[in-house]
Amino acid sequence: MEKRVADLWVTEYQTKNMRLGLRIKEVLCNKDTPYQHLLVVDTLEYGKVMLLDGAIQITEKDEFTYHEMMAHILMCSHPNPRRVLVVGGGDGGTVREVVKHPSLEKVYLVDIDEEVINASRRYFPSVSCELDNEKVEIKPMDAIQFIKERKDFFDIVIVDSTDPVDFAEGLFKRDFYSDVFHALRQDGMMIAQTESPFAEADIVKDAYNEMSKVFPIVKMCWGAMPTYPTGMWTYTIGSKGPDPAKPLRDVPAKTKYYSRSLHEASFVLPGFVVQLLKGEEGK
Repeated sequence: MEKRVADLWVTEYQTKNMRLGLRIKEVLCNKDTPYQHLLVVDTLEYGKVMLLDGAIQITEKDEFTYHEMMAHILMCSHPNPRRVLVVGGGDGGTVREVVKHPSLEKVYLVDIDEEVINASRRYFPSVSCELDNEKVEIKPMDAIQFIKERKDFFDIVIVDSTDPVDFAEGLFKRDFYSDVFHALRQDGMMIAQTESPFAEADIVKDAYNEMSKVFPIVKMCWGAMPTYPTGMWTYTIGSKGPDPAKPLRDVPAKTKYYSRSLHEASFVLPGFVVQLLKGEEGK
């Protein structure tokens, strides 16, 4: 008798008209947390993958492109980044990159869902490998409340959030950016992941506009992120003074995506994105 092989797939519905499917070898974790549905699968194409509420958060194969951009753009353009806050990012990838910088004294990881942190420790050791670093302090709580309680405290805030739905929706609004502004020190900077200009143009534009109402300097950069919708991802930066487009130093450890030249090039936006931010799309 011919041996039959199960054909198992996990599918992310990225928009109502677009989806990404990956063939899986094994389901490793499938549970509801107090905040969301958590799924970890081992895939043939991208290795282990974590999904929250059906949306891909990280894969073993491409996570470095996202985490290196989230961490090093600001860590390399801030004059002296000593105290850093990571909002969300319970997988630990952004923290892993932040602690590569010798100027760092403390990084606070604030993720509301402790189950995400636990799952990353178990299934993604190469991503969560610095969560026990002595410079890391983990706070499983609401980041909005955590920020409200701190004024003039952080040099850098990195908003490594999920998509702007449910409990994460407030992380894309002016009120939150204002709280971050007050939590930052005099030369402080923030960066937030702000989705794809192809799949979520309104989110990209709105996040940029909302941040521009708070910060004197707002710039956008972009990079590749293969398993996120369309593979093109944006990062929006608010600064109290330093120019995020001008790196002051090279990253102090080996990277697979980020470099000084890529840092500078990432701020060269395609024409359609420039038009989008100016409200001239379609003209």
